[in-house]
Amino acid sequence: MQTEVTRLLGIEYPIIQGGMAWVAEYHLASAVSNAGGLGLIGAASAPGKWVREQIREAKKLTDKPFGVNIMLMSPYADEVAKIVAEEGVKVVTTGAGNPEKYMKIWKEAGIKVIPVVASVALAKRMERCGADAVVAEGCEAGGHIGENTTMVLVPQIVDAVSIPVIAAGGIADGRGIAAAFMLGAKGVQMGTHFVVTEEAQVHENYKNRIISAKDIDSRVTGRTTGHPVRALRNEMTKKYIELENKGAGFEELEQLTLGGLRKAVVEGDVKNGSVMAGQIAGMVKEKLSCKELIQKLVKETDTLIKGAGFYV
Repeated sequence: MQTEVTRLLGIEYPIIQGGMAWVAEYHLASAVSNAGGLGLIGAASAPGKWVREQIREAKKLTDKPFGVNIMLMSPYADEVAKIVAEEGVKVVTTGAGNPEKYMKIWKEAGIKVIPVVASVALAKRMERCGADAVVAEGCEAGGHIGENTTMVLVPQIVDAVSIPVIAAGGIADGRGIAAAFMLGAKGVQMGTHFVVTEEAQVHENYKNRIISAKDIDSRVTGRTTGHPVRALRNEMTKKYIELENKGAGFEELEQLTLGGLRKAVVEGDVKNGSVMAGQIAGMVKEKLSCKELIQKLVKETDTLIKGAGFYV
C-alpha cells in the first residue's frame, strides 16, 4: 500500500491517527506506528514539559516514525515547537493557525510539516510556506470543524496544490479509504475509530458511547460563536444548543463546555462532558487493537481497489 504519503513519512500504510486532545497520547501513538500507520501525540494546550515526556515515552515503545499535533493557538505553542525539533520528532501536524514562523526551525531539524486545513485558500497558503503535505478535513470529523464536507473539499484541494493531500472526516473503513483515493488523496487521517482501540487510554464510558452511537447522534455546537465543534448528543449539547437558540453570548456558552473533553475522556462523564466524535461513530461497532484495526482497513481497501493503480 505504497503512496506518496508512505514514502514521505517512512511508514508502511498511508493511515494517520488524528492528534486528538486528551486522547492521542504516547500509548496510542506508539501502537499505531508499530502497526504500520503514523501515530500522533496531541499536544493540544499542554505545557512543553508534558509533550517532551510523551515523546520520550513513545520512543521507548516504538522505533517507527511518529508525530506530534500542535494546536497553534495554545499558549505553549512556541515552547512545543522548539521541543519537537530538539527531540527529533519526524512529523508535525498543525491546527488552529499558521505554522509559518516555525518552518525554519522544523525544516532544519528534518521534520515533515503537515497542516490540517478546511479550505482551498488555506491549503494553498500552507503549500507556499513550505508544508510537505496537507490534511484536508471535512466537517464530518469530530471536534473543531469547518464548513465543507470531505467529499467536496478533498478534490478541490487536490486540484489546487501539488503537495500530497491526506483526507480526513467521515472515514471509518476500507470503503472510506478507497473513496478518498478516488478523490485524489494519497492517504487518510482517522480519529474516532482509534478512540475505541484497546491501546487508547480513554474511559470505557467514552468508548462505549461511541460504540452505541446511532447515525443521528452527532451534534454541532458553537456555530453562533464561529467555533463549531462536533460531538455526540447528550445533556451538555442539548443545553448548549438551547442557549445558542436563545442568543446566549460567547462567555456563557464557553462556561458550559469548560473542561468538557477532560470530563468525558478521563472521568467518563458522557452526559455532561464533551464526547467529541465524528459522524462515523455509528459505524464503529467493536473494540480492536490498533494492529487489528489497521490490518482490517488495509484488507478492505485492497479488496476494493486491487489492480486500480491507486498505490503510486
